[in-house]
Amino acid sequence: MCGIAGYLDGARQTAAAALEHRVQAMALQLSHRGPDDSGTWVDASVGLALASRRLAIVDLSPEGHQPMRSRSGRYVVTYNGEIYNFLELRRSLETLGHRFRGHSDTEVLLAAITEWGVDGAIQAFEGMFAFALWDRESRALHLVRDRMGEKPLYYGWLGNRFVFASELRSIEVASDGGLAIDRDAVARYAQSGAIPAPHSIYSAIKKLPAGAHLTLETEAAGDALRIDTYWSLRDAVRRGIEAPFTGTAAEAREQLQSLLERSIVTRMIADVPLGAFLSGGIDSSTVVAIMQSKSERAVKTFTIGFRDEAYNEAPRAAEVARHLGTDHTEFFVSGDQAQSVVPRLASVFDEPFADPSGLPTLLLCELTRRYVSPLPVEPATLALDRLDPAWRADAGGLGARPGSRTAVGQRPLARAASISIAERIDSETRPGGRRQRPARHAPPAPFRLRREGRPRDRSRRPTGRR
Repeated sequence: MCGIAGYLDGARQTAAAALEHRVQAMALQLSHRGPDDSGTWVDASVGLALASRRLAIVDLSPEGHQPMRSRSGRYVVTYNGEIYNFLELRRSLETLGHRFRGHSDTEVLLAAITEWGVDGAIQAFEGMFAFALWDRESRALHLVRDRMGEKPLYYGWLGNRFVFASELRSIEVASDGGLAIDRDAVARYAQSGAIPAPHSIYSAIKKLPAGAHLTLETEAAGDALRIDTYWSLRDAVRRGIEAPFTGTAAEAREQLQSLLERSIVTRMIADVPLGAFLSGGIDSSTVVAIMQSKSERAVKTFTIGFRDEAYNEAPRAAEVARHLGTDHTEFFVSGDQAQSVVPRLASVFDEPFADPSGLPTLLLCELTRRYVSPLPVEPATLALDRLDPAWRADAGGLGARPGSRTAVGQRPLARAASISIAERIDSETRPGGRRQRPARHAPPAPFRLRREGRPRDRSRRPTGRR
């Protein structure tokens, strides 16, 4: 993941050095999102400063540095995410005369916007992304978030200053401590276990909804900010109902196989090692099987194991790994180790978030980061639960509700977390109880690791299309 931030002085009275200092302070709060590179872009004449913190996945060279300007110089972008079909788009743009310095998807994003405009380009993008684009010609700022809301993006007005960032902590720095809690958002959190877009825990700050495009025209009079929806789950479902698949069962299987292969292969494009989370269930096993069938090397897979055999999926995951010939690693976690993570959850999540699946997911991400840049693989309904709650509500119940499935959240890690939280509340509310503020990024507790490096059985390797 990467991190983006921006600061716009509506009064245009801030010097370039001060603007850069402001946005650098905001970006510093996102260092954990982008440890590989950082950059800023400032135009004091319009009062704008953009910043980026980069985790390099595609194009590790300086040609992938952000914020990035288009070849024409008209557009400047700071961008978090991946456009999975960028190679297809690049080939199409090359036939139209575009030339590229490097091979990053950021450069393709800018070329697509140059060729097709912002609205046309985002309809062509397939991926997970949140980006801010400054149009130097029209002096308009565009904020865009992907269709499913996988990448976060917050924004808001602080007086005559417009700010945005990947995380609230960046905006907190820009606000100088002047943000007020939104009590209505707290009520929504109590209802759903999360704060749905467009709300945030702060009354002055909003989340850009999934599938939304915000435009701020700095030269326009009056209310120059508008938000358009370029995609919605409800509309997609309605179109599917109105024009259902009419082929045979065999054709349906073939099309599903083709769609899965295309989707997974485009997500495997990277200039760094990739891996996958493997639970041994149908969803993760299917994804890993396709990954392995398309890879020349053994795919690195990872599983968290539990000492309570009633909840331990590690044996099943190991069986799948042996069958597919992956390079498999298991991490075994105790209740005490899970509890050690709980104090850090408040700093990991910018605002209240009650889905207990965040605990094992955090553990697994921290552990696998030592080996690869993970390609997360989760049970499908769990993955839906973890996306922005707003589209679940908009879909009229089409997505699963948080907590509606056992999955990861109700296993020993979550139970240990619940016990830890209860004990913490009890100790802090007793007379003389004192609250200790945890470090924002404390290192994880030691974990027991078991690594399997079995030789691959090529005779049992999936052949791809069936």
